[in-house]
Amino acid sequence: MRRFVRGLMSYPVVVATLATGLIGAALELTGQPLAARWTISGFAVVVALVQARGMVEDLRSGAYGIDLLAVTAIASTVAVGEHWAALVVCLMLSGGEALEVFAAGRARRELTQLLADAPSLARRVVAGGELLEVPVEEVVVGDRLLVRPFELVPVDCVLESETATLDESSLTGESMPVDRTRGDEVLSGAVNGATAIEVTARAAAADSQYQRIITLVQEAQDSKAPFVRLADRVAVPFTIGALALAVGAWLVSGDPSRLAEVLVVATPCPLIIAAPVAFLGGMSRLARNGVIVKASGSLEQLARVRTVAFDKTGTLTYGEPRVVELHAVGRPERELLELAAAVEQYSSHPLADAVVAHARSYGAVSLVGEDVVEVPAHGVRGMVAGREVVVGSARFVASQTQGETLSPQIGTTGVHVGVDGEYAGFLALADELRSEARATMAALHRAGVRTTVMLTGDGEHVARHVAAQAGIDDVRSELLPEDKVAAVRGLPERPVMMVGDGVNDAPVLAVADVGVAMGARGSSAASESADVVITLDDLSRSARAVLIGQRTMRVAWQAIAIGLVMSVGLMVFAATGGLPALAGAWLQEVVDLACILWALLAIRPSRAETAEVRRMAAEPYARGTASTPSSSRSATIRPRISSRMGRTDSMP
Repeated sequence: MRRFVRGLMSYPVVVATLATGLIGAALELTGQPLAARWTISGFAVVVALVQARGMVEDLRSGAYGIDLLAVTAIASTVAVGEHWAALVVCLMLSGGEALEVFAAGRARRELTQLLADAPSLARRVVAGGELLEVPVEEVVVGDRLLVRPFELVPVDCVLESETATLDESSLTGESMPVDRTRGDEVLSGAVNGATAIEVTARAAAADSQYQRIITLVQEAQDSKAPFVRLADRVAVPFTIGALALAVGAWLVSGDPSRLAEVLVVATPCPLIIAAPVAFLGGMSRLARNGVIVKASGSLEQLARVRTVAFDKTGTLTYGEPRVVELHAVGRPERELLELAAAVEQYSSHPLADAVVAHARSYGAVSLVGEDVVEVPAHGVRGMVAGREVVVGSARFVASQTQGETLSPQIGTTGVHVGVDGEYAGFLALADELRSEARATMAALHRAGVRTTVMLTGDGEHVARHVAAQAGIDDVRSELLPEDKVAAVRGLPERPVMMVGDGVNDAPVLAVADVGVAMGARGSSAASESADVVITLDDLSRSARAVLIGQRTMRVAWQAIAIGLVMSVGLMVFAATGGLPALAGAWLQEVVDLACILWALLAIRPSRAETAEVRRMAAEPYARGTASTPSSSRSATIRPRISSRMGRTDSMP
């Protein structure tokens, strides 16, 4: 409660409007209607004057919109004695501005959080081998540093240790930990493996990879043009028309009251109320469907999307290795799986986790390994029920067994198995394409999206393989974060929606017209820089977001049209002298009610939208492998990394 009060006090105009309303109501209830009128009218005039000052500044800069209509509405309602209507306009105006300020503050806070996640300390190796902990900003090129197990690499470095296994998934798009040898480049923000390593700084913190990602996010957010509010597109012509009609009625009739009678039914409530109510309904329905939209402007952009770009691993694919094939030689497949899992369950390697998880899903974990020994960069071996089992790379298993080693299909990685000196087969692992990916692409096309694009750091052949499975139109491969930003900026069909999940996607999510983060398992940096966050691990929600955005915009425009048509009709009638100001004020409330009731339809799906969702659910789901471990990327930084990544063989 205290936090809510502090937040509310950040918006003094909103608080003052509510307080004025309470004071006015109290005066009315105590039999002092005149005092209530003067109190509310005086407050409304002050708000109108403040707003007029800002409006004049905007007009000088060439900007105009609903503020002009709001000032006119406040002045006219006060002039004809409709002080409560004036207060409602003040509340709508100040509330909308407060929401805009809140959204801007949220964006700044999220960037601050991204900065907080950056490496902050480094351990410098000084004379005598001692360690000195220093702020990462004090690291200079040539410093020798120690990186402990599972820590973040503080700056871009060159590896001095013999070997290292690093998780670079959040930076480069590699879904598996990668092996590095002495002299190789190591990127800041990468997660070290299970062994401490020594490195030499080759760049200062400000020039390192993680900081470059943060800088890209900052630049992308700052470069986004402010979105023109829906009502602003209608406010100016409506205001000019209303004023012209009011002045014309006055001049023709010679009666100045005609001016007030016309203006009292020309309040901007259909514009101020209809769109926000529809947007709140649409955002509420999106939230119920696992999609969080941070600002109403993003909802408008969703409805107009013409190009959708996707990251690959963790977005189009599941972002983790899964067993997709077993090939046993001379024994049942279940026995091969049991033997492999019996020794792999003692390993922390991601591929070992995948093998054990697959075995558990089939109840094939009854055997227990003994005397299990890990051979760095090759594999693992141990005794299982009196049999010697080796598991690892093709080269390692071939050196321990007899028989020809088989190769898994392209697009997969083989974990090979040997039993008692004989080759026993392999388990093929891959990062599978999401089952809903193809149906999602088809739904987006039917919704009016002209082009779907894949933007990935993976190699071209893997990227095209996945794109063909998913039904994607355009493929851009081997891209760094800055390349993705340039690619999105260069896409011709606007607006562009970008869907991603990793830290390296944060800059492109920020620069896209609509950035959509897969937030269920993705990085916080991606979610923070995005305009929309999908909280469920379901890619089809991106298509659902577009459909709901389109439905919301249709309802909002319909509600505005209803309000404008009714208001124009009342203005014309008032111009003839047939509508007194008091009756006009009441009828304007009827107009507002009609707009609100229609706008609330955004809470419900249309028949066409319901049919499309059913069609997506009914379409055949895509199945198949997606990528090799050497050219894909993970959704999150894994806390456990083994030092034997080299035991696997990536297929070309």
